[in-house]
Amino acid sequence: MNENEIQIRVTKAVEIFEQGYNCSQAVFMAFSDKYGIDTETASKLGTSFGGGMGRLREVCGAVSGMFLVLGMEFPCTDTKDKASKNLNYKMVQKTANVFKAEMGSYICADLLKIKHLPQNPESSERNEAYYKSRPCIKCVRLAAEIVGKEISSV
Repeated sequence: MNENEIQIRVTKAVEIFEQGYNCSQAVFMAFSDKYGIDTETASKLGTSFGGGMGRLREVCGAVSGMFLVLGMEFPCTDTKDKASKNLNYKMVQKTANVFKAEMGSYICADLLKIKHLPQNPESSERNEAYYKSRPCIKCVRLAAEIVGKEISSV
C-alpha cells in the first residue's frame, strides 16, 4: 500500500464514521476488504468496541479498530506459535504508543476529558455539536493512518 492508498483508506474511515458508525467500526471497515471481509461483517466485529468498549470509556474505539486490523495482518492462529503471538503484541504496543504520543492517551475518557466511569449505554445523537465537542474524527483519522503505514511497511 503506498501513501495515496493509505490516504484513501483514512478518508474512507472518516466518511464511515460520519455516516454514523462508531469509531472502531470506521477504522476496521476501511481496511476490511483487504482481508476479504465484507463491510457488514466488519461492522458487526467492530460494534462492541465503540465508545471505549460499549461506552465504558476504556480503550478508544478507533484504537480497537486499529488492533482488529493488526489481528488480520499479524494473526496468531496456532496456540503453539509464540513468535506470531509476540509479533502481534509488539505491533499492538507499537501502534498504541504512536497513537498515545500524538493524542496524549488511548483511553476514551481521557480523550473526551470526562470522568473515567462507564457512561449511559445510550449512544449520543450525532449532530454538529457532537462532532465539534469530541476528538473522535481526529482519532479515527490518526488510527487509520497509523495502521495503514504499519501494515504497508511489512
